[in-house]
Amino acid sequence: MRQNIFRSTSCANMIPARKKIAKEKGAEPDDFESSVAQALFDLEATNSELKQDLRDLYITSAAEIDVGSTRKAIVIHVPYRLLKAFHKVQQRLVRELEKKFSGKDVVLIANRRVMPTPSSGKSIARPRSRTLTAVHEAVLGDLVYPTEIVGKRVRYRLDGTKLLKVYLDPKDRNSTEYKLDTFGSVYKKLTGKEVVFEFPISSGDIA
Repeated sequence: MRQNIFRSTSCANMIPARKKIAKEKGAEPDDFESSVAQALFDLEATNSELKQDLRDLYITSAAEIDVGSTRKAIVIHVPYRLLKAFHKVQQRLVRELEKKFSGKDVVLIANRRVMPTPSSGKSIARPRSRTLTAVHEAVLGDLVYPTEIVGKRVRYRLDGTKLLKVYLDPKDRNSTEYKLDTFGSVYKKLTGKEVVFEFPISSGDIA
């Protein structure tokens, strides 16, 4: 009997947290996504600095990925229309979530849809923001926010493959450098493209 009561109470506690995640097509969140939603709900309920700003915010998905062999990162997707609202509190929110999840790096990415190239002979207007290239560029900006990207260079390898080097604003080195590997791993996971994030050594690095 005690076990049944405990289960009922646990489920009841999770119900309010469900408003912090809304997956596409009404899909049910998995256990990890539910834990992230619960963390957001707890912060809204207990953190006076974040309470007001988090009230109308929610996520659409969350996943844990490997960064090398010893570290993990949490990738949280948020509705595109709420991205600016998340940016308003992102530094404080990420800091609190990293505490709750044992120091795992947390990154926020907006949901964006890629419109395919028209297959018919008719010319169909496609916003540039919906092209694959534009969406991948936007992901770069989301990953490193609030740090600015100050330059990019493409390196071509001997085998014909290419590597994109993304240079970040040096003024954020102290607060961002420890996440460079995370940025690269998350970008590879989301786009399949290899990117190295660095800080420019000289002005010649910035293209």
